[in-house]
Amino acid sequence: MTGQDISGYGRPQSLEGRDPELRSPDSQVADSLVADSQILDCPILVVDDTAFNRTVIGTFLAEAGFRRISFATNGMEALAMIEAGVPDLLILDIMMPGIDGYEVCRRLRAMPEAADLPILVQTALSSGGDRNKAFAAGTTDLVAKPLERTELLARVRIHLEDRVLIRRLQSYRARVEAELSIARSMQEHLLPTPAQCTAVAATAGCTLRAHSAISPHLGGDLWGLLPLQGRRFGVYLLNVAGQGVSAALNAFRLHTLLQELGPVHGEDAAALLSALNDRAAGLLAPGETATMTYGVVDGELGRFTHASAEGAPPMILRGDGGSEFGAATGMSIGIAPGTRYRAEVMDLPPGSVLALYSVAVLEALDAGGTGIGLGWMIARAVAEGDGFDAVVRSLGFALGQVSGDDHTLLWIERRAR
Repeated sequence: MTGQDISGYGRPQSLEGRDPELRSPDSQVADSLVADSQILDCPILVVDDTAFNRTVIGTFLAEAGFRRISFATNGMEALAMIEAGVPDLLILDIMMPGIDGYEVCRRLRAMPEAADLPILVQTALSSGGDRNKAFAAGTTDLVAKPLERTELLARVRIHLEDRVLIRRLQSYRARVEAELSIARSMQEHLLPTPAQCTAVAATAGCTLRAHSAISPHLGGDLWGLLPLQGRRFGVYLLNVAGQGVSAALNAFRLHTLLQELGPVHGEDAAALLSALNDRAAGLLAPGETATMTYGVVDGELGRFTHASAEGAPPMILRGDGGSEFGAATGMSIGIAPGTRYRAEVMDLPPGSVLALYSVAVLEALDAGGTGIGLGWMIARAVAEGDGFDAVVRSLGFALGQVSGDDHTLLWIERRAR
């Protein structure tokens, strides 16, 4: 019977408590049957040097419907079989000639591929010391000899149910991580390239540098540029609430809308934000919102005209060391269709810097929301002659300490004449 599969029969039993309560009874039954079928197909290896014991255990398992049962007559044979293919459950006799069950457990736990293999030890040893020795060697659970059918099958089912559940969770985690990786790549590809930044900003006599960091959990930060007529360009900074694939998808939706609305409303910051809010109300689910700042940099008139939907306030740092913060002029996107936003004009003289940044940056540096912490940091960096690079280094430290969210900093400098 060594290495042989035994086929049996049996009526599948439901796995109570494994399905969400809110699912329909028919769905729960269907899932239960599928899960039970998976358990019955799990490979089980029985290791015992006594032929009678192997027959008894094999019969119990086959009559319960388990279809993939293999046997080994000693520890060495069991280790060789497991090296060839790890089963989902090992039923192991502890007292065997040669390599006993204790040593089999120790060797298996030293094998990475078998480190989490459930090991159900069958033993006639009843003292606390012997049982502790078995667990210290790596045993998962114990079943007493002489074997009792109901107890054996109950323990087998418990460990196989856990094995299948863990496998499902691992598969789900791998799928989620793959989806996050795809969404992160898409998000990165939507950001303007350095060449695009240079070309668009140059039309207004400006230079633009950007720092963006996407959270491992994937947030909803995006920023972009809208080329406009004359010596002007539009710039937006968007942050969708939440994390994960759903936040990224909402950011992609709003990005698509901005590309549609830009040619129509790009010259008017308030009109663009109002139109975006009206369209977003039909796309975002209840409770889903986004903050955003959109503005037009005008190199001819030397000003920045912006509208904000609870976005972090823009900051202008003048060449004389003075600074000015804009205002958050309206409620978040997606809350109330029909909301009309107002525009605010800020002077952008030659040699000044316009800093746009995500809410995560403001929260990391200034929990009060006044912008004093950020303003002080930028002013110090510029005064020390380090400018953008120094601010990015400081941001990296601050955000690494207190935030796992996406963050973005845009640094737009109007060239001196």
